[in-house]
Amino acid sequence: MLSVAAPPRAIVTRPAREAAQWVTDLQAHGIAAAALPLIAIGAVADPALREALQRARARLGSYRAVMFVSGNAVQYFFEENQAPGLSQKALAAINTRVWAPGPGTVAALRQTGLPASRIDAPGADAAQFDSEALWQVVAPQISPGDRVLVVRGSSAPAAEGGNGREWLAGQISAAGGAVDFVAAYERRAPRLDAAGQALARTAAGDGSLWLLSSSEAVTHLAAALPGQDWSRARALATHPRIAQAARAAGFGTVLECRPSFAEVVASIESPHEQ
Repeated sequence: MLSVAAPPRAIVTRPAREAAQWVTDLQAHGIAAAALPLIAIGAVADPALREALQRARARLGSYRAVMFVSGNAVQYFFEENQAPGLSQKALAAINTRVWAPGPGTVAALRQTGLPASRIDAPGADAAQFDSEALWQVVAPQISPGDRVLVVRGSSAPAAEGGNGREWLAGQISAAGGAVDFVAAYERRAPRLDAAGQALARTAAGDGSLWLLSSSEAVTHLAAALPGQDWSRARALATHPRIAQAARAAGFGTVLECRPSFAEVVASIESPHEQ
């Protein structure tokens, strides 16, 4: 007779706002979940980065396309515009495409009022939601002389223009285009309090399933608990590069799945049918 064991507790490591929503949604599916944000998100603090961000906002119309790396990039790029609806008006008035690597970023763009017809993103059936999948969709748009703005985050210490998406920039350059980068937000290592550290140490060996959506989060976890034995820890990674980082950190079991919520839920539940 088929018996179904309860799925493991999920440890959600996304930034705090996203983690809270994921915990709520997982619990609604009958999955025990706890938030342990491993990336802290905030507005850029460096004056030079803030000035560069304002300049980028002012010259949106000069770009063939604007690529937002995440929902956080969308939120922080538009949140300081003074006039209500400026994001919609600015993008509607210019011939600029808007690129998104996955459904979360698309949803954030739609929340600004941007119509779906202006957004290019990998299809819902894409094997991954990343730069490689996005490039397959948008490559025909780029001609010699075109410029693309990549709106991304900056990891501490702050770097000019932020960090990440160099592969995509290389493809654009090879097609004859040029890329400008701007940092719209900062990613920082969180400060785990005593309760957070206790949760992490317990979850390292009690069968909990760590939901990992960022290699940077893995780095922050290892730094927060130096010397921790992760050989009994289990992780579910939403990209092969994240899975590689988890294995390098010492996680004993690392599963992989696409980053959609439905597939994460299915992956959590499927190993527990006996």
